[in-house]
Amino acid sequence: MEFSKVKGIIESILFAAGREVKISELMSALELSSDKIIEAVSSLKEDYQKDDRGLEIINVEDAYQLCTKKAYYEYIYPVFDKRSKPNLSQAALETLAIIAYNPRVTRAEIETIRGVNSDGTIYKLLDYNLIEEAGKLDAPGKPMTYKTSNEFLKMFGIESLKELPKLPKYKLDENRQIVIDEIIEEGME
Repeated sequence: MEFSKVKGIIESILFAAGREVKISELMSALELSSDKIIEAVSSLKEDYQKDDRGLEIINVEDAYQLCTKKAYYEYIYPVFDKRSKPNLSQAALETLAIIAYNPRVTRAEIETIRGVNSDGTIYKLLDYNLIEEAGKLDAPGKPMTYKTSNEFLKMFGIESLKELPKLPKYKLDENRQIVIDEIIEEGME
C-alpha cells in the first residue's frame, strides 16, 4: 500500500474515532507493523506543523488522537464549549499529585500523606475523569486503588507519567520533619 494512502487512512481513523486510538488498533486495521504506523503518524504530525493547520496529533501513552491545536483554543471555546472547566482546589491538586506520583495508591494512603480526609476530593477527581479506579489491593478489606487517567495526561499536556518532573530529594530531621534548607541548597547547586 502506498505511504500516502496509509497516512490518509490513519488520518481518517483518528478523525472518525474522536478518541485515543491505540497503535495496536491501527496495526490491526491496516495490517502493518508498529514501525510503519509510527512512521506514518510522524509524517502526519510534520504535515500538520508545516502547513500551520488547526489540527495536531498528540500522543497519549501508546495511542494517538487528532485534536485541535492549543493555540486556537480561545477561538474554539466560545463556539463549542459551554461546559464549565474543572476548577481544581488546592486539596484536589495535592491529591492529584499524590496519585500521579504513586499509581495504585489507596484512599487511606492518600489521607496519611495529606493528613486529612480525602473522600470528597477523590469523588470530585473521579467526576472530572482525571483519575480512575485501578483495582483492589490484595490487603485486608480489599481497598480500592487509584491511578491517573488519559484525561489527566491530555489536560496537563503530557504523553505519559514518565514526563512528570522529578521530586526533590529530601531528608528528615530527628522529629521526622522534612529539612527544607537542604532541598533549597541542592536546587541552587
